[in-house]
Amino acid sequence: MPVVLIAEDDEDIALILSRLLKRSGYTVLHAPDGQRAFDLAIAHRPDLVLTDLGMPVMDGLELTRSIREHAELRDTPIVMLSGHLHPGDGAPVRAGVCVVLLKPCPNDKLREVVNDLVELGAHGHSGADSACPARWPVSV
Repeated sequence: MPVVLIAEDDEDIALILSRLLKRSGYTVLHAPDGQRAFDLAIAHRPDLVLTDLGMPVMDGLELTRSIREHAELRDTPIVMLSGHLHPGDGAPVRAGVCVVLLKPCPNDKLREVVNDLVELGAHGHSGADSACPARWPVSV
């Protein structure tokens, strides 16, 4: 089963996301802050990271940049799910996020994006030959 790492400090949201993804056939790991998520990513090499923006210790942008700078993680697909971004904010895409979803995001849209990126698999995130969709935002 593909592994999705959820970086989310709100335990209720993390529980909802975990249940949704487990029902969709994914193995789910959860970290309540960006630093612990990064440590889990190093240890488990997830197929996809689903991160919130605002988290303690290391936020979602810092987590994304850390993953992109890590030789063995840099090609991991990353989805940012946030209620604190404004449409068109380019910071997530510049950091290396593949897709930004705005909260509240319909479950079917989240499943579609996760499924598409897991199917795409590890891929480059910079340069002309990048396979990254870098879509912002998918859902408003």
